[in-house]
Amino acid sequence: MLRTSLPRQISLASRIFQRKFHSVIGIDLGTTNSAVAIVEGGEAKILENEEGGRTTPSIVSFSKRGQDEEVLVGLAAKRQAAINPENTFFATKRLIGRKYEDDEVQRDLKNVPYKIFPHSNGDAWLSTTYGKQMSPPQISALILKKMKEVAESNLSKDKLPIKHAVVTVPAYFNDAQRSATKKSGKLVGLDVLRVVNEPTAAALAYGIDKKQSDGIVAVFDLGGGTFDISILDIEDGVFEVRATNGNTHLGGEDFDILLLNYILDTFKKENGGLDLSNDRFAVQRIREAAEKAKIELSHVKETEINIPFIVKDKHISIKLTEDELDQMSLHLINKTIDPVKRCIRDAELKIKDIDEVILVGGMTRMPKLRKVVEELFNKKPNTAVNPDEAVALGAAIQGAVLSGQIKDVILLDVTPLSLGIETYGGIFSPLIPRNSAVPVKKEQIFSTAVDGQTGVEIRVYQGERSLVKDNKLIGNFKLSNIPLGPKGTPQIAVNFQIDADGIINVTATDKTPYPKDSEFYNKPNTVSIQVSGETGLSEEEVKRILEESEKNKLLDEKLRKYYEHASRAEILCTDTDNALAQFGELMEQIERESISAKKDAIRVKINDIRENKILHDPVVLNEEVNAMQNECLQAIRKVAAKQQEQQKNV
Repeated sequence: MLRTSLPRQISLASRIFQRKFHSVIGIDLGTTNSAVAIVEGGEAKILENEEGGRTTPSIVSFSKRGQDEEVLVGLAAKRQAAINPENTFFATKRLIGRKYEDDEVQRDLKNVPYKIFPHSNGDAWLSTTYGKQMSPPQISALILKKMKEVAESNLSKDKLPIKHAVVTVPAYFNDAQRSATKKSGKLVGLDVLRVVNEPTAAALAYGIDKKQSDGIVAVFDLGGGTFDISILDIEDGVFEVRATNGNTHLGGEDFDILLLNYILDTFKKENGGLDLSNDRFAVQRIREAAEKAKIELSHVKETEINIPFIVKDKHISIKLTEDELDQMSLHLINKTIDPVKRCIRDAELKIKDIDEVILVGGMTRMPKLRKVVEELFNKKPNTAVNPDEAVALGAAIQGAVLSGQIKDVILLDVTPLSLGIETYGGIFSPLIPRNSAVPVKKEQIFSTAVDGQTGVEIRVYQGERSLVKDNKLIGNFKLSNIPLGPKGTPQIAVNFQIDADGIINVTATDKTPYPKDSEFYNKPNTVSIQVSGETGLSEEEVKRILEESEKNKLLDEKLRKYYEHASRAEILCTDTDNALAQFGELMEQIERESISAKKDAIRVKINDIRENKILHDPVVLNEEVNAMQNECLQAIRKVAAKQQEQQKNV
């Protein structure tokens, strides 16, 4: 275990990559649709697919005919979904980096026609009806491959393959999801130079492509599967993210599922309880009709859902108004409000400080949603940026920055939660505060807490509470081979580094200045860890952590003080143990027993504070510790005096 000593910040600077690549494309890897863009002649532009579409459905289908397997991606896959629902995979982005047991995955099990199953490592995987098994990143890889092919067909005059890309992800994607997205690129030969948060990319498109003025910008991004809100400060080509928040499992898919269930329930009532929910072919047809109706109601006040021969001689014919859709989906729309308020508070701003609100994502075309956003920010949102294209355009702009095509642009993103380690007594010592600009690198010096400690365990936590038990453990490792020595002597440097993709690396190094004649002189002793992708935080956990942190702020400060006093007492009890082991046999029995009794009583109180939540008065605890120390010191002095007297008489 470590205790804090000599805090030192190494760096809080962001770095800008300047690389010369042939072409760096920008890809918006969306839940419902994906898009690809590139910068040419200083302007970002969307590249059209072979059907002339500026976006491509994020759908992959498989079919088996004998020994041959056919794989379709995009519009072709969407067209055959109704006749092949169990082998047509859509919205799989919501499964990336998730465990099968996650609540979000369990909800999706009931709402998709394809099979989701637990892989041997616990991840959520996918399976076709003929037994082909795939991870969600593999599906994403096929979509990225399609985007790569779209780019290459548009840039065929160059006759060079596309190798480099910037890919966007939701701002609240955790480490596992970001790593999985980069892995998807590798699977199809794409070097993903940077993973950029979707709202940040949209702000780049707004701030550069649209030549807007500087100011504080809120990006409200509600897409097919995720919701993000980010506050950016744009000034002189510097795009600084002040704060970010969101929900990685809220988007257009949820509106589709809501409308799907409404149609199923309505049909059931009108047809004597006939339930179509287990008919995968019927459900797929209804899902497509639901999505179509939702899109239409963004432009008209009323639409009609007509599905002939949904089962045998029965048809579906339902009129639906914009007001009815608004009413049934209001609870989903309201889920965006709290993250917005938290984000503004985290940015240390007020609503009136926001100069512009940008809408991103197809769901922001919904009139009711636009009205809610307008009421929330007290201003009309900016609709100058195409909500379906802004993210891909911004990714292309970031690609141009990395390749050196666009200069004088700096993108500063942030980490959503504090990161730190456990120090002696269960205390959380944050090294990187939440909403710190990334990439970022920080180092702090710690030391040992007890004499003769030859190893320290580094336990990495993410959260906002004072005690590690209230935060999320995201990784741990051990630094061994520390030379024997007094406590507080070794200098253990713990280094946190978060790269531009938000991926965390932690390193511990023994930097103790050993003498030249020591066997440890200039001998490197370093261990490191990349935080495991299995342990990322879901948006529900993030929300809970922040709410609990705010709610328990005063109590946490109080508890931290009690824990610090308990840690000091435990260290001094350990010193007393060592003293009794060394001199106890030479002490008077009554002295030895008295010191041991005091020490044991103090340890009971330490355990009360840590385990039983009994908060003993720290003043009284310190008095008892001081009394134990003084009595032990007097006993040792008597032993020393006796030994000196014996030497004189020899």
